[in-house]
Amino acid sequence: MWNKHPKALPFLFFSEMWERFGYYLMIGIFTLYLKDVKNGFAMNEAESADLYGTFIALVFLTPFIGGLLADRYLGYKISIIAGGLMMGVGYCLMGVHNITVLYIAMTLVILGNGFFKPNISTLLGNIYSVEKHKHQKDEGYNIFYMGINIGAFICNFFGAALQIMLGWGWAFLAAGIGMFIGVIVFISGTKHYRGYDSKKGVSKGDMSFLRIVLTILIPAIAFGIIGWLIPNNIFGSDSTDAFILSCIPVIYFYASLYFKADENDKKSIGAMLSIFAVVILFWAVFKQNGSALNTWADRYTDRKVEGNTAYLLENLKQSRKLTYTKDSVEKYDEKFRLQKIDGKVVKEFNYPIYFRNEKPSELPTEGNSVSVWATNLSQSINPFWVILLTPLVVAFFTFLRSKNKEPSTPAKITWGLFISALSALVMFAAAKAGSNGSEKVSVWWLFASYGVITIGELFLSPMGLSLVSKLSPPNITALMMGGWFLSTSIGNKLSGVLASMWDKYDDKSNFFLINFLLLLGATALLLLMLKWLNSVMKSKNL
Repeated sequence: MWNKHPKALPFLFFSEMWERFGYYLMIGIFTLYLKDVKNGFAMNEAESADLYGTFIALVFLTPFIGGLLADRYLGYKISIIAGGLMMGVGYCLMGVHNITVLYIAMTLVILGNGFFKPNISTLLGNIYSVEKHKHQKDEGYNIFYMGINIGAFICNFFGAALQIMLGWGWAFLAAGIGMFIGVIVFISGTKHYRGYDSKKGVSKGDMSFLRIVLTILIPAIAFGIIGWLIPNNIFGSDSTDAFILSCIPVIYFYASLYFKADENDKKSIGAMLSIFAVVILFWAVFKQNGSALNTWADRYTDRKVEGNTAYLLENLKQSRKLTYTKDSVEKYDEKFRLQKIDGKVVKEFNYPIYFRNEKPSELPTEGNSVSVWATNLSQSINPFWVILLTPLVVAFFTFLRSKNKEPSTPAKITWGLFISALSALVMFAAAKAGSNGSEKVSVWWLFASYGVITIGELFLSPMGLSLVSKLSPPNITALMMGGWFLSTSIGNKLSGVLASMWDKYDDKSNFFLINFLLLLGATALLLLMLKWLNSVMKSKNL
C-alpha cells in the first residue's frame, strides 16, 4: 500500500490512527459516562445530548484559529505536536470525577484538536502537491482516512474492557496514552516533512492577527456570552444559543475571504464555501453515532450474548451481567427516575432499564441475570465498515479513472449525501420492526445502517479534505481546512440538537424520517450547484 506513495504517509497515517484511537475511545463512552447514575453525572438524555453536541461542535470549531496560526506563524509541525499534547492531557483529566475538572479537560481537547486536526490534513495535502504524487491525492486521503478508522475501531474494545474492570477513569487514561503515542509517531517522521511544513506568512490584503482577535475572536466570545445569558432560550438551550451566536463572527470572516479575494481565487473560495454549507446536514446526521444511535444500541437493540460468545466477552471484560426484576420493566418518567439530596444520587428507580422494552418471551425469570455486550462496542461498527470498504472504494474509483469515467470530487460528495440519506431509511425500518421502540430489534439493523452511511462517508468526507487541498489558495490552505471543520462543527452541534429531542418522539421512526429528509434536501441543493462546481474544478485543471 505504501510503495508508490510518499514516505511521509505511513507516519501521518499512524499518527492520525493513534489520535483517533484516543478521541473515539473518549467519544464512545462520553454520553454513557454523563448518564451513569452511580459513577457519572446522572444526566438525562436531553442534558447529555446537549453537552455532547456542544462539545463536539467546539472540537471542530477551533480548527479555524488553529489553521490560521499554523499558516501564518507556527508552521504545521509545531501546531500538530502542541495540539496532540493538549488533547492527551485533556483525555487523562476526564478520568477525574469532578464537574469543574471535566470542563477543563473538555477545553484542552477543544483547543488541542484545533491545532492538530486541520494541520495534519493540510500537511498531507502539501506532500501530495508535488507533480509526482498529484494524481494520487484522492487515494492518499482515502488511505489516511482508513488510518483514522483503524484507531476508531480498536479503541472501543479497550474502552469497554477498562471501564468494566477498572472504571471510567482508566478508560479515559487509555485515550490519553493513545494520543501521546500518536505524537511520538509523528515526531519520528520529522525528516519526511521537510519542505512541506513552511509557514505561508501574511500576504498582502490579509487581516492581521490582532485585527482577527479584535474583530472575530473577541466578538465570538462576546456573542457566546450573550447567547448563554439570554433568558428563555431561543434555540432550545443556553449552550445552543451561545454556540450559534458565537459562530456569527466566524462565518462573517469566511464570507469576507470570498468578497475580498481576487477574481482568480473568488470562484474557488465560493465553491468551497458552498460545499461547506451543504455538508453541515451530513454531519448533523452522521454525528448522532455518539448520541441517538448510542441510545438506540443501549436501549433498543438486543444486546444479549449466550454460550461461547458470552464466555469470551466476559473473559475479555467487554460484557456485563444484568439482573431482571419486575420493577425493571415498569415504565417511568425520566424526571423521577432518580432521588437526589444535595445533588447526590441516593436512590435509583427502575434500573437497569435494559428489560423495559424486552419481549415477554425473552425475559429471564425473576432474579436471574443475562449477559449483554457493552454499549460502546457499537461505536466500532462504523470504523469496521470503513476499514472493510475503503480498499473497495479506492479500487472502484481507480477503475473508473482508468476508463476516464471517474466522477468529479463535487459529484462524489453529492453521491455521498444521497447514499447517507438511505442509511436513515434503514433506521426508519428498524424502528418500525421494533414497533417504534416498544420491542428490541437485532443489532444487524445497526450494522446495515452503519454500512450504508459508511459508503456515503467514504464518498464525502475524505473527498472534502481533498477538495480543500486542491482548490484553496496556497496562503490560506490550513485556514480553509479550518472552514471545512467549521461546517463539521456546526453540523455536530445540530446533531446534538436533533438527538436532544429523542425523548419527544413517541414514534421513533419519525426521528429517522426527519434525518432522511434533511439529507435528501442537502443532496438536492448540491445537485443544483453541481454543474457550476464542476466548471470551477475544470477551470483549475482539476
